[in-house]
Amino acid sequence: MDDKTRTELEAAVFRRLVEHLRTRTDVQNIDLMNLAGFCRNCLSNWMKEAADEKGLALSKDQSREVVYGMPYDEWRAKYQKEASPEQKAAFEKSHRH
Repeated sequence: MDDKTRTELEAAVFRRLVEHLRTRTDVQNIDLMNLAGFCRNCLSNWMKEAADEKGLALSKDQSREVVYGMPYDEWRAKYQKEASPEQKAAFEKSHRH
């Protein structure tokens, strides 16, 4: 597989992952962090870092909007729930440094 095709496939997979996460608003970021060690914010941070490496202007808010499909504060107001004590405990256990 050539690099161009690989990059196109990776981009398609990323777009599909982002679209999937946009439809699964029931899955909270803390759940993603507890199970997979990354969340929507991580994806948006990685996008911003990639843009920074290329010298492209992309703000944190802009990268979050790419991932969330709307401004981050709007997503939080619509879908984010307070983490349960169990979710917080699982996060603390899995993210000890």
